[in-house]
Amino acid sequence: MSRTIIRGGLVITATEETRADVLVDGEQVAAIAAPAVAEQWVSTADSVIDASGHYVIPGGVDGHTHMQMPFGGTFASDTFETGTRAAAWGGTTTIVDFAIQPVGGSLREGLDAWHAKADGQCAIDYGFHMILSDVGDEALKEMDVLVAEGITSFKMFMA
Repeated sequence: MSRTIIRGGLVITATEETRADVLVDGEQVAAIAAPAVAEQWVSTADSVIDASGHYVIPGGVDGHTHMQMPFGGTFASDTFETGTRAAAWGGTTTIVDFAIQPVGGSLREGLDAWHAKADGQCAIDYGFHMILSDVGDEALKEMDVLVAEGITSFKMFMA
């Protein structure tokens, strides 16, 4: 796992802004400390980023996106590639997109289709909400399985 230190920036958290250094271990923020304390990290770092004169902010999560989604006879203009690249440039590090159950098909078919669109195309992390298009006993049973796999929200249009 690589260790990166982000030094000299103004760190913005949910509760404050402070001059601090950030230690990133792999893909996770491991610690935030005053520069004097963080000096000890330098010898174990794989890379050091000079953030002097810059803000250091946590990545954003966009919890409602529609990549490559068909709707009303059209499609969303962003693909998983273009949409997540744009998101990354704006500081978004995770999206939660809507996977759609095909009418007459299973929730699994819909989720697998959306994974096929996204896998290997995304510049950032992603997850899915599940849209139910054809609710019946089988779809309701599938929901528990999908929750166990990380799908934590479901949407159903009732109009």
